[in-house]
Amino acid sequence: MLINIIIVLIVVGVLLWLVNNYIPMAGSIKTILNAVVVIFVILWLLQAFGLLGSVGSINVH
Repeated sequence: MLINIIIVLIVVGVLLWLVNNYIPMAGSIKTILNAVVVIFVILWLLQAFGLLGSVGSINVH
């Protein structure tokens, strides 16, 4: 499990680096994209380690 997490982090990091360096876009859009990816990865890590309950089980009435 730990190796899978490390591989996913490396792949996400490389993809984010490629997007930041090779796809021309405004700086503000890059900042928002980076923030969204970092938040998503943090939530995914918390869920993977069991520190965060299943996000899909949250019900809003």
